[in-house]
Amino acid sequence: MSRKAAVSDPICAIARSLDVIGERWSLLIIRDAFYGRTTFNEFRASLGISTDVLTARLNTLVDEGILERRPYRPEAGGRGSRERHAYHLTPDGRQLRPVLGALLDWGNEHRPNDYGPSSVLVDTRTNRPVRLAFIDEDGGEVDVAQVDSVLGPGYYAWKAQTPNGDS
Repeated sequence: MSRKAAVSDPICAIARSLDVIGERWSLLIIRDAFYGRTTFNEFRASLGISTDVLTARLNTLVDEGILERRPYRPEAGGRGSRERHAYHLTPDGRQLRPVLGALLDWGNEHRPNDYGPSSVLVDTRTNRPVRLAFIDEDGGEVDVAQVDSVLGPGYYAWKAQTPNGDS
């Protein structure tokens, strides 16, 4: 799939996003990339994922601009080691931090384990905990109960071009 490929629902931003990152393994690969994992073997060892599935998910994340491939040659293999690829988050990929942060916060609150949070969000400068929030255009925090989604200009443009309002 590429950025120009057909999507399940071209008008819905959530559906278009899920076409790229909505598969469980894709989100866990992105999580591991935030944890600093970059190689195929690191992802495979961390996730216990089959090589076929991992290859497919990495290819999709690269094709969609979430990860980029960078060649490297393993040092441990010495002379003759073949070139391999490391996978690094792109700027688009790094912008998924709030998405994973929201899933982390939600899981810690609504799906806790018996040991407490295994991960928490912190400010890298102070190591103090942070939380996700909705912020209005003046910089004020808005309670989640006061936030709603409304139809945007893209919907109305699409509706004007689609006589039945169907896709």
